[in-house]
Amino acid sequence: MIQLIHAFKSFKGTPAIQDLSLQVNSGEVYGLLGANGAGKSTTINMLLGFVQPDSGSITIQQMDVTKVYKKVRATIGYIPENVNLYPYLSGFENLDYFCRLAGLKYNRSDLQAFLTSCGLPKEAHRKKVSDYSKGMRQKVGISIAYAKKAKVYLLDEPASGLDPLASNELSDLLKKLAAEGAAILMASHDIFRVREVCHRVGILKNGKLIQELRSEDVTTNELENLYLKYMKS
Repeated sequence: MIQLIHAFKSFKGTPAIQDLSLQVNSGEVYGLLGANGAGKSTTINMLLGFVQPDSGSITIQQMDVTKVYKKVRATIGYIPENVNLYPYLSGFENLDYFCRLAGLKYNRSDLQAFLTSCGLPKEAHRKKVSDYSKGMRQKVGISIAYAKKAKVYLLDEPASGLDPLASNELSDLLKKLAAEGAAILMASHDIFRVREVCHRVGILKNGKLIQELRSEDVTTNELENLYLKYMKS
């Protein structure tokens, strides 16, 4: 479970997160929807322990992130907008390396299965990452997070650079992870993807959670209109 209670964060006196409280339960995908600068990445970075809140409570799996962030981070599958991989290694070799770094040992067929499940074509497994498109690199990043078999996933604009087919594959994977009991927080400004994959949606503006609703209660058009209304106000 992911939980923030009355979290505040400012940078040089400028508020970035203001009284943010939200909870993501096991088996749930929560979409944090907002424009650039709304505070989505700051929220993710606080949950990862990269940024300390000025005040408030932040817990993952009932562990206080501000006190045991290294322990918490080891249990999280994190997918950033831009995945950093070793360009001179193949996708397969990158996955193998990062798994070993995390103390995970898989055989060849397991690693190939992770890559394939995350949408990377088999013919690309052994190609150098320097020859990959951004979308292909993103799929390797997703496979690294997936291989951790984490119970909590944090995603910061995960569909960035993905083509429609790959985005759909990502949606299916997130639904699968949630069905297996994972708690997933996805920060995005992609209204369609958020409405498609998330159980609940929170709209963030100027670091404040100004609306929270269930995806099943609105259509994509209704969510878009609501979002635009808040962004213009």
